Amino acid sequence: MADTPTWRASRDWGEKLGFDAEDLDVLNREAVALMVAVRDAWERPGTPVVVSGNIGPRGDGYAPDRTMKPDEAEAYHSAQVATFADAGVDMITVMTMTHSGEAIGISRAAKAAGVPVSMGLTLETDGRLPTGQPLAEAIEEIDGSGAAPTYFMINCAHPDHFRDVLAAGGPWTSRIGGVRANASRKSHAELDEATELDAGDPAGLGQDYVALQRLLPALRVLGGCCGTDHRHIAAMADACVTRAAA
Repeated sequence: MADTPTWRASRDWGEKLGFDAEDLDVLNREAVALMVAVRDAWERPGTPVVVSGNIGPRGDGYAPDRTMKPDEAEAYHSAQVATFADAGVDMITVMTMTHSGEAIGISRAAKAAGVPVSMGLTLETDGRLPTGQPLAEAIEEIDGSGAAPTYFMINCAHPDHFRDVLAAGGPWTSRIGGVRANASRKSHAELDEATELDAGDPAGLGQDYVALQRLLPALRVLGGCCGTDHRHIAAMADACVTRAAA
């Protein structure tokens, strides 16, 4: 998966840097073109590369400093979604959603644009969304909105924070197709105060993903969030491919 570097390329964040709507449209299109070039350089028979337009939250990805109703969220994110659709992305990947209202709004915008979307939810150390909503409840609410994502993703939390929630099981776990976990076991509040990246244990994180594979039958997208780099991704690949081969 080649995600565009556009997590903050929406209106409110652009305005902070002096970018207007036209500037953001150009930047998002250039980001898609960059990922298309990556795909063209590295795609091989049997190893397709998916170009994905990346969308982040309107507010803080660690905390719901502001929450939105679905209609407001759809109106806010529709411009970036439309640019991605017109630029020819294969799908849209949403990351670090803190509340269901914004997630539903983006899903509606993607559905209207005819683009598949994956919905990444931020989790706290208790395995709940930052609003306190249980993960299962959030997935069921978003799925029941009439604009269900293609699949859900968990991101920006260490597997220790949500493993027990997944182990409890339920039909909703089959809707989780991706995990991009943090290297660090620290809370979001602790990470906000940190002066250095916490890279955790790359090999250990790889083994954590093997355990997640057993809990998530639909898991296909493996990646990293805060504190991860190429070492963590290599450890995930080595551990999960070894398990698959076995």
